Amino acid sequence: MPFERSSGLLLHVASLPSYGGIGDFGPAAYAFADFLAAGKQRLWQVLPLGPTGYGNSPYASLSAFAGNPLLLSLEFLSDRGWINGERIAGLRGRSGNIDYDAVSAQKLPLVEEAARNFIHRHSDEEWRRFEGYCRMNGSWLNDWALYTVLRRKFNYASWNEWPAEAKHRDPGTLTRLRAEHAEELAVAQAIQFAFDEQWHALREYCTARDIRFIGDVAIFVNYDSADVWTHPELFELNEQLSPIRVAGVPPDYFSATGQRWGNPLYRWDVLERDGFAWWVDRIRRAHFLYDLIRLDHFRGFEAYWAIPAADDTAVNGEWIKAPGAALFQRLHHELGELPFIAEDLGMITKEVDALRERFSLPGMRVIQFGFSARGAHLHLPHKYVTNTVAYTGTHDNDTTRGWWEHAATPVEKAAVRAWIGSRTSVVWPLMRAVATSVADTCLFPVQDVLDMSSEGRMNVPSQSHGNWSWRCPEGALTPALAEKLAALTMVTDRDKHEPEIEA
Repeated sequence: MPFERSSGLLLHVASLPSYGGIGDFGPAAYAFADFLAAGKQRLWQVLPLGPTGYGNSPYASLSAFAGNPLLLSLEFLSDRGWINGERIAGLRGRSGNIDYDAVSAQKLPLVEEAARNFIHRHSDEEWRRFEGYCRMNGSWLNDWALYTVLRRKFNYASWNEWPAEAKHRDPGTLTRLRAEHAEELAVAQAIQFAFDEQWHALREYCTARDIRFIGDVAIFVNYDSADVWTHPELFELNEQLSPIRVAGVPPDYFSATGQRWGNPLYRWDVLERDGFAWWVDRIRRAHFLYDLIRLDHFRGFEAYWAIPAADDTAVNGEWIKAPGAALFQRLHHELGELPFIAEDLGMITKEVDALRERFSLPGMRVIQFGFSARGAHLHLPHKYVTNTVAYTGTHDNDTTRGWWEHAATPVEKAAVRAWIGSRTSVVWPLMRAVATSVADTCLFPVQDVLDMSSEGRMNVPSQSHGNWSWRCPEGALTPALAEKLAALTMVTDRDKHEPEIEA
């Protein structure tokens, strides 16, 4: 799917300087949309919006369909009459990184209180909207609500550690549990209703300013998720519902033992016999949330690295072919044109390239990767093609300044200086190099726009704790900075300028 020439910024919603200790869909999100518009940016890329589990990674969600309650704006819930203003006074502030334990302990009970108030006290019109929402989303919402209620009931243990009747979804047991926890289930559904309404309002605000959202869909899902508990037949599980093989990547230059991610693998043959119905539902949901969808680990749709679940490393895995072409054909048949971006970073084969090109999907390039050797030059702008999404860095990279100061090798530094000339700062020169390229789309992490060093890093992939907590400093995105972005956007023809036609 060809994209218009445009540019945008990468900033996860949780990174906004919102009231309550974590970014949300409240006033700070609208202020950021105004900054994007002032800077003539037409894309806002976010990380997955699902509820996070252990480690707080948006890529390790408890559901491929549900939204994260922590992203709800309590201020807006108060405005709607769901909760009194004094109940949300004195929360954590708009500055400083996210303390997930503290935020969860403080904010989640208030979100649930607001939802419970709505269940018991609502207008007829709002209740009709809620009932319609529940009907329209019943294919995932009911099971998500039961999963989240039972997860709390069983002390947040993974679903495979629940009592056998609940673990194996015994119909009689589930009927009884639904009756016993009817109000809690309604609260969980109301939270998702509020999530979708707040997100939809933000999307409408952005659409009116010609701003589109890019969102991520991770190819694999968490084992401890509503998806695997609800649909165990779609995953490689044994009779005890434990994984048989799990996902990862093989040993390479960076890791002698590879990476064992631990996600359960799909039974692609079962999915294909069912017309990929679960994937159709998943992408339909993603398309409701986002305008454009970045497919994380795209190479796994052509072939994936399957690791015996009992192994501690990825060494003994093997490549297994995946029916990516059949899947994308089905998605196109059911949903129309595919608004996908293929995350094709790393070791990519000609077969993966052929799959991407068959469906005209843009690939990704990251200029930070381009200076180590000639083989890396495909990440430099003179090697780009138009159907490309180009970045200075992604959520997994250090900031450009942090990379330059702490990680770039002498060879890379010499190559950068040769590329941009002798300068004291490399960040905006590299942004300009990406912006002036032929790539249809270019994206900058907000940390690069702010010229931040490693204190702004979002994620260190090899690090198991302390990730995903960065927040944009309040007041940092100034009118002067928007003006600077706008000037770059206009001179590189990424502002959708329509030349005047002389009479």
